[in-house]
Amino acid sequence: MCGIVAYIGEKEAYPILINGLKRLEYRGYDSAGIALQNGSLRIYKKKGKVQELIDHLDGKDLKGNAGMGHTRWATHGKPDDTNAHPHWSDNHRLTIIHNGIIENYAVLKKALEKEGINFHTETDTEVLVNLIDFIQEKNKLPLEEAVRVALNKVIGAYAIVVMDANEPNKLVGARKASPLVIGIGENEGEFFLASDATPIVEHTKRVVYLNDEEIAVVGPDTGLQIKTIGNKVTTPDVQELDMELEKLEKGGYDYFMAKEIDEQSQTIADAMRGRLNAAEGWVRLGGLEEHINRISRADRFIIVGCGTSWHSGLIGEYLFEELARIPVEVEYASEFRYRNPVLSEKDVVIALSQSGETADTLAALELAREKGALLYGIVNSVGSSIARITDSGSYIHAGPEIGVASTKAFTGQVTLLSMMAISVAYKRGTLSKSYYQRLLNELELIPAKVEEVLNTCKAKVEYIAAEIKDATNALYLGRGYNFPVALEGALKLKEISYIHAEGYPAAEMKHGPIALIDENMPVIVIATNKSAYEKIASNVQEVKARKGMVIAVVNKGEEVISQMADYTIEIPDTVDPLTPLLSVIPLQLLSYHIAVLRGCDVDQPRNLAKSVTVE
Repeated sequence: MCGIVAYIGEKEAYPILINGLKRLEYRGYDSAGIALQNGSLRIYKKKGKVQELIDHLDGKDLKGNAGMGHTRWATHGKPDDTNAHPHWSDNHRLTIIHNGIIENYAVLKKALEKEGINFHTETDTEVLVNLIDFIQEKNKLPLEEAVRVALNKVIGAYAIVVMDANEPNKLVGARKASPLVIGIGENEGEFFLASDATPIVEHTKRVVYLNDEEIAVVGPDTGLQIKTIGNKVTTPDVQELDMELEKLEKGGYDYFMAKEIDEQSQTIADAMRGRLNAAEGWVRLGGLEEHINRISRADRFIIVGCGTSWHSGLIGEYLFEELARIPVEVEYASEFRYRNPVLSEKDVVIALSQSGETADTLAALELAREKGALLYGIVNSVGSSIARITDSGSYIHAGPEIGVASTKAFTGQVTLLSMMAISVAYKRGTLSKSYYQRLLNELELIPAKVEEVLNTCKAKVEYIAAEIKDATNALYLGRGYNFPVALEGALKLKEISYIHAEGYPAAEMKHGPIALIDENMPVIVIATNKSAYEKIASNVQEVKARKGMVIAVVNKGEEVISQMADYTIEIPDTVDPLTPLLSVIPLQLLSYHIAVLRGCDVDQPRNLAKSVTVE
């Protein structure tokens, strides 16, 4: 979950590193640090966000044509100056930055201590750099060979970059279960390394995505060399980046989250572009078409994800079961991998992940592959690990999502799942021709309806946010397709405003949560379901009878629930299976405005990071 960036070439490294850390800060912001090579190795690091590191660097020697930087999400060791990266070897010859967890660090540490090596931090990373140094010293190896030998002794996940004071024209990077991308600069011998492409895109469009258990050596003397930890030389697969620099900027917004909420009419349209044509009556996903016979004949779909992606998967369950009549199980990836699930070659496992690097989801896919299941990935990041490990899949094309609380990635995933369900249902013959056409027509209208929601409800939502910002608890209720939306709304409120919130099926309220309701409890009800309208109205009456404050999301023109609720937010009408794409927008806005009013850091909420690449 940490962010790493490195540079070697003819330019000054510091501006590249510090700007890169700013772009990577969504991956962790407990501390930040840089190392620079200019005749000698220097390390500067500071607890807190990147700006605190910048302030700390005032007046320091920042010269150097090679260097690396790190922004940390703490795993081993409290977030402070000492545990911040980069880390030295005991003799201050090597320095390292690391994203991941070394699981057997304690055993390695004891062995190294017996060799007289001293440790100065609480981190697993310091153990790794000392292991590399010990192997290099003992065997008189070049840096890359010492890294290779050391990584064969390591259990865990890593993306690392290592520098050697004695080999100033070389950087060594390696990865396993944590992402590392290499940018090839315009000048000969110029290279960039980073956790993802965001720090690289302004410098080059030519990149290599390192594969698991590969080691890269870069520098003006070596060029780019890649081999496996098994010592097999591999040929770099150079790709062109498809990313726009302006997508990485706030563009006049106070927060990335606000920008990304507003982008959703466009990102949903982008997810459908070239894949859906209602006038001609077709929907086609390239990755799906490759395996459509096997997928449409599957005994079962298993959808795996974490957090917001799990909520998307729940909506996918409703879509596939109702439209395509295929049984679906939705699993937390972190639980799926450990509970010895029953899997076979007749199953399709669909993985949802914005980053495409979520460690638990990757591990779940490895397990499913062993059992012969077909693996299908729905991700946002091109070249990501999930995109490469799956048999097939589809990108949501939402562009970089910088805000830690996911918004446009959620609606992108739901859009892809909707298209996939409609396509599989059509193949299986479980939809009437008229309903199939109506779904296509309505889906094609969703971007315009999202834009309508954004244009009409912002002022109302901001007013409601001011009314409930001091609440300590909130309850979100939904039925059918909107039950997962209730879960997602509650998660957003928890993530960025730190208000405790729970999402429930509306009918389950009377089985426990109703005991919490009083005049101080906001109850947000997603009341757009046509199939259960009267029952939702009854749920609202039950809340009002206990003096609860009801905030209802309703279809435009609705009259009954609007009369009972304290506040209503209207959204355009659509078919039930597509309502989550509209009903979630006011909930995203509500959590955003409450967080702003409470003085919270919307884009970088405490204790969280964007790309969860550790278990």
